[in-house]
Amino acid sequence: MEPNRHAGRDAILPGRDTLRAHAVSKVYRTGEVEVHALRGVDLTLYAGELVVLLGASGSGKSTLLNILGGLDTPTSGKVEFLGRDITALDDAGLTQYRREHVGFVFQFYNLIPSLTALENVALVTEIASDPMSPEEALRLVGLGERLQHFPAQLSGGEQQRVAIARAIAKRPSLLLCDEPTGALDSPTGVLVLEAIERIHAELGTTTALITHNSVISSMADRVLSMRDGQIHEEIRNPERRRARELSW
Repeated sequence: MEPNRHAGRDAILPGRDTLRAHAVSKVYRTGEVEVHALRGVDLTLYAGELVVLLGASGSGKSTLLNILGGLDTPTSGKVEFLGRDITALDDAGLTQYRREHVGFVFQFYNLIPSLTALENVALVTEIASDPMSPEEALRLVGLGERLQHFPAQLSGGEQQRVAIARAIAKRPSLLLCDEPTGALDSPTGVLVLEAIERIHAELGTTTALITHNSVISSMADRVLSMRDGQIHEEIRNPERRRARELSW
């Protein structure tokens, strides 16, 4: 059964479980060698919160995010979105889930060089069911004056903000960010985090951000520390720091 494309905003009330992972494991096999990327992970993301998944390279962060976003499937366990088991979906169902409910931001921007910022964002809005305009999405990330610029005419931080605008233009229920500042210096990374912070506040999107940079964790509602394919510590920040207060 596919997730109801109209269930998103009306069904996601503050504090409600948006996404829940139950005993999720992932094993990669190469010949007779097994690599356990995830080992029985339990995780709940609540509506409207910002969560940081913190851990070193190889701790399982990206594998978990890909499974939560429907880009990969677990070897065992299940993931529920608004109570629906997305791990039971076929390829078409997972595509629909990603298209209607999930926005992705990766370390590398994956913009099309021959398209302007506006056109890169429009690629998503043309296939979404209830998108904002590309212009509005780019204004939200502070690029309202750069609509007609090509990627080569933009800095790394500006290209990443175009990627964020592309991810949020379809008004996703979930925004999943995989090392969005990993290729950026501190001042530029802070600008990108400010864009994510603004989106989170204005759209109320449930946001999960993975990083190896512990400084970023202070802007989250909750911090989940990962090691060896498991969540080994959960911390709730009494107060969230603003992105502009961070440096590394």
